[in-house]
Amino acid sequence: MHPIIKIKDLAASYDQKQVLTDIDLEVYPNDFLGIIGPNGGGKTTLIKCILGLKAYDQGNISYTKNDINVKDIKMGYLPQYNLIDRKFPISVREVILSGLRRERGLILRYSKEELNHAQVIVERMGLETLEDRPIGQLSGGQLQRALLGRAIISDPEVLSLDEPNTYIDKKFQDKLYTLLEEIQKECAIILVSHDISAVLKTVKKVAYVNQTLKYYPDAQTLSSASIQEIF
Repeated sequence: MHPIIKIKDLAASYDQKQVLTDIDLEVYPNDFLGIIGPNGGGKTTLIKCILGLKAYDQGNISYTKNDINVKDIKMGYLPQYNLIDRKFPISVREVILSGLRRERGLILRYSKEELNHAQVIVERMGLETLEDRPIGQLSGGQLQRALLGRAIISDPEVLSLDEPNTYIDKKFQDKLYTLLEEIQKECAIILVSHDISAVLKTVKKVAYVNQTLKYYPDAQTLSSASIQEIF
């Protein structure tokens, strides 16, 4: 089986400061990869390079679909919670549908099939009866579910999540990881988190990023204590 994402000798910087160097990583179909590391270690930078949201200084990122090299693949993205403008006048349904914009360009009208698919996602996220509610009236957990719906509505090959459990309560955190375990059957997941114990209980593989990368192919062999020793 070929990796759907292959990263080789990647280096990236911000304001001429080196953030990542000599990064090698492969992501396979239906992987569940946890990315951990200290603040400022380069976790979010790595995700943005993979998503094509940030240029890198050197190295290569290649993509494969059905064992054939392609220019890119479908990727969903759940950004950090604190980057979301809750005052923006948009409903839950509109948030979820906005995940189709990358494929549709500036066309704002949605087909009946797309609207039906959005409703399926609404129900899958447990947001029934909230479809028309403005996002400013949602709880933290409800907003995260709407954003997760936006990230998966295009049926991505890879879903990337950056600190998805920030600002949500323990009850929804458990629900979130249950949802992710279901989604992982359909696509690969890359999960960035500072919550080491939650990551180790959920993911299959771990990458520790602190400018360079250490890869652990079996998360079950690790413990929170052993990871803490690396920090």
